[in-house]
Amino acid sequence: MSDVSVILRELPWFLRGIAVTLEVLSGVMAVGIVIGLALSVLEVYGPRPVSLPTTLVERALRGVPPIVLLLLVFYLPWDLPPLAVAIAALGLCSGAYQSQIFRSAIRSVPRGQLEAGLSLGMTRAQTVIHVALPQALRRAIGPWSNEFASEIKDTSLAYIVGVVEILRQARYVIAYTFGHSLLIYGFCALIYFALTRAGNHFIYRLEERLHIPGFEPRRPVGEERRW
Repeated sequence: MSDVSVILRELPWFLRGIAVTLEVLSGVMAVGIVIGLALSVLEVYGPRPVSLPTTLVERALRGVPPIVLLLLVFYLPWDLPPLAVAIAALGLCSGAYQSQIFRSAIRSVPRGQLEAGLSLGMTRAQTVIHVALPQALRRAIGPWSNEFASEIKDTSLAYIVGVVEILRQARYVIAYTFGHSLLIYGFCALIYFALTRAGNHFIYRLEERLHIPGFEPRRPVGEERRW
């Protein structure tokens, strides 16, 4: 009972950590979407002098561990607040991975649809924006859930640059309660699991709602209902 009382007593601090984690997550995913879309469009539709450097940048970002990107951004000569450092560094990493999701989704759009848009008098840019991207974004929802789940867990790295998210709150609680390490970290694991499941559940429902007729969703409806 004493162990449970520790969790209940410190619950407000964990709730603050969850709020900060969600703030980091929303910023990271937003930055990642913008960077990922830009990289994927340039890789697929850009001329070779543009697409080749874009691919090199994307592969470089994917090849560097997120914790190293965090430290690189943290030690830049600009005085950025910890939250901005975490969002910028993790957003760059997420953008590189999201670009692969969007690139595959863009290439899944039949070429004939793009040619039809051009034949109607649309410019190449208009065809990409109004024909390819709306379909690609809907097809990317399912695979995008994997990146979403990964970034929820990567937000725990933000504590190394001073962001007071779930893990740093846990360390504070352990420090002034003189122990309960296994209990506190176990509770943190449950929080991350719950956030991941809730987020993926929402994304799967969104995928089912927005799926393109004739293009089957990645995940059968019945499989998700078992949860």
